[in-house]
Amino acid sequence: MKLLTLRTPNGTTPTQAVRQDGETLTEIDGYASVGELLKNPEWKAVAAAATGATHAYDGADLAAVVPAPGKIICVGHNYRNHIKEMGREVPQYPTLFAKYAESLIGPNDDLALPAESESVDWEAELAVIIGKPGRRISEADAGDHIAGYAVLNDVSMRDYQFRTIQWLQGKTWENSTPFGPALVTTDEFTAGPLMTSAVDGEIMQSTPTGDVVFTPEFLVHYISTIITLNPGDVIATGTPGGVGHARDPQRYLAEGQILLTTIEGLGTLTNKVVKEV
Repeated sequence: MKLLTLRTPNGTTPTQAVRQDGETLTEIDGYASVGELLKNPEWKAVAAAATGATHAYDGADLAAVVPAPGKIICVGHNYRNHIKEMGREVPQYPTLFAKYAESLIGPNDDLALPAESESVDWEAELAVIIGKPGRRISEADAGDHIAGYAVLNDVSMRDYQFRTIQWLQGKTWENSTPFGPALVTTDEFTAGPLMTSAVDGEIMQSTPTGDVVFTPEFLVHYISTIITLNPGDVIATGTPGGVGHARDPQRYLAEGQILLTTIEGLGTLTNKVVKEV
């Protein structure tokens, strides 16, 4: 099943949770977003049974699939080829940092290019979306707590990221993180398919989503040891090799470019880089 958050400027709410069936989006009445839907323990049955108003998928104005997660926890140095290109050792434990909801944008929204940064870089990522709350979740049980997966690009302002040993200031700029297009439930997707990013049609990253040091299940286990994971929380599981910062010469996003981020089976984010006003 595919669940999305549709912007509805003429509706009773600014956004609406919908189920995608082919080219048709069906409203899930009573839920303004996928994040709100996931708070219902019966979310999957509610979504499957929805018979609300319908919309065409083509041309739909989609918000970030979970527009306001309680937590966005990101993982660094998880793909082996990215660890190598950044000159790091394979980590014993996950490198964790946070984003905030204000950084999120929809799958087709403009990506803000801030005047303050001269090194805005791409980072294709597989996002895990939590569907069941838990603390100290075992790795064996972690899959039961995952609602599904989506595509995310952890666009990074490298000059700010490396000002200090803490990365947050380069990772959570407003309107910088495309996220979507849909939550694809775990019965329809398992980590492993190819993930790519492209700038103006040139492939920059291309790696299977299973080529990681720490699996989604391990990350759910590890992070939930530290803090309760709640429905709608997001774990961005890291980026593979091919980032602009590691290239020689280094390459970064520029105004007017189109950034595509794709994971087979999950969909594509298509974001134009626009100078922030």
